[in-house]
Amino acid sequence: MTISKLAPAILAALLGTTALAAAQSTDTSFTPEQAGMFLVRGRLINVNPLNSTSSVSLIGGKVTTTDQFAPEVDLSYFLTRNIALELIAATTRHNITATGTALGRVPVGSTWVLPPTLTVQYHMLPDSRFSPYVGAGVNVTFFYATSPAGPTVTKLGLDSAVGPAIQAGFDYALSGPWVLNVDVKQIFINTTAHLNGSRIIAKTALNPTVIGVGVGYKF
Repeated sequence: MTISKLAPAILAALLGTTALAAAQSTDTSFTPEQAGMFLVRGRLINVNPLNSTSSVSLIGGKVTTTDQFAPEVDLSYFLTRNIALELIAATTRHNITATGTALGRVPVGSTWVLPPTLTVQYHMLPDSRFSPYVGAGVNVTFFYATSPAGPTVTKLGLDSAVGPAIQAGFDYALSGPWVLNVDVKQIFINTTAHLNGSRIIAKTALNPTVIGVGVGYKF
């Protein structure tokens, strides 16, 4: 089972525990959400490109991209007790391969990805120690430090991409302003790779699933 398949189970567990959390009594040993509050989190994330659909000109086949673990920092600002804006900052490196082509398996190259994502979140239970949320927003993905694998691919470039993002997660209050966080994002982006000066064009719906676990601090 790939890690991306864990996302539905995590979301189901999140929704299933919301009713239980609603019954919790107010606990003054932690800091509830409130308007004007900042929440900064550090997470360890796994970025798993699904490569939902792909095509490669001339030689045929499909594109595959490796998943990657990386640290992530995000900042949330609460407009109200229930509504927050979240901006994430992270970068990951991925290897790209074309499989099932007329030439067999072809290593394409590697690239670093910078995917700033802004979401608007709804926090259902701002007074609860268990505070679930859902969100939606926009992602912009930039590719940099791209390197062709050779010898078949000697030049490689990838187009930047813009697409929607959805998320679900929860913060669990530990003590005072500290929280434990679990977060799942699904990002929908398409990109075009230009191989050997655009002699070969590869298109793929990367659509990465991003699963993160970390800690946060409210202030």
